[in-house]
Amino acid sequence: MEFSSILSPPEARVLIVEDEPTTRKAVGRVLSLMDCQVDEAASGSDALAKLTSAPYDLMLLDLRLPEVDGVEVMKRAQEICPDLSVIVFTAHGTFESAVAAVKAGAVDYLIKPCSNREIEAAVNRALERCQEQLHRQYLLRVIGEAVEVLQGKEKEKALSRADQAERFLRCGSAILDREKSLVFVVSGDGMTNHSAELTLKEVELLSYLMRHSEVTFSCRELARAAFDYDVSSQDAQEIIRPHISRLRRKIEPNPAAPSLIHTVRGKGYVFASPRIEVEAQLDQSPGLRQIPGLNEHNSLLCI
Repeated sequence: MEFSSILSPPEARVLIVEDEPTTRKAVGRVLSLMDCQVDEAASGSDALAKLTSAPYDLMLLDLRLPEVDGVEVMKRAQEICPDLSVIVFTAHGTFESAVAAVKAGAVDYLIKPCSNREIEAAVNRALERCQEQLHRQYLLRVIGEAVEVLQGKEKEKALSRADQAERFLRCGSAILDREKSLVFVVSGDGMTNHSAELTLKEVELLSYLMRHSEVTFSCRELARAAFDYDVSSQDAQEIIRPHISRLRRKIEPNPAAPSLIHTVRGKGYVFASPRIEVEAQLDQSPGLRQIPGLNEHNSLLCI
């Protein structure tokens, strides 16, 4: 997730997911008085659409929703925005569900009906947690950049002649141009669906996942192998999850239902793309001809 600016409640962006209009509006008024930026969703599908289109710091989520229930929304939200904090609403009869939601990643729960003071307290606790997490990620990023300098890593990595044969990596429907930091997603008929520019870190991470497709890696394994960071499991999650989230936004047709980078719950991530046939001659594939440098280079490493 890209934090929208979690430094204090007035800068926080909050999504309220509640199908009951009166409750939704009442909670929205409380958060507006706290100077939060508030958006509302009346269903699970509406909430997922909003999460896909914009970053949020906090989501207040009713467990009982039409179309897609609250537990499923939270599960998918973690795929879209790994660092999103979630507070769940529940009635007395579904208290056990609230406990289960907290165990699954929600930071707090509120039992309906709840007072304005209870809502304010829960939101403030969640935002304080977000602030601590953001500060931790900032420190990790600064440390990582310092390590790169000390190790003499160049900001702009040019491929050596020995690496030229692997400038282009292809795994299933994805083609990665490591030299230009571009990724292309190709349809079954060889036509390019879309392309995206990647950061150097995203290239390193995606390249490693593509080279080892169908293999599940933990966040710590990915941090060590792709970034050369030897950190704890918790620190590795805070490093890798935002990168995975940004990669999905760039390459997945539907980031809420990933088809390329999959989450294996409790284990990590795996690149598993449906394979499509590679044309024997590149000039037979109109989509591949659109990729700059591929025809001139005339080499494609298929994983």
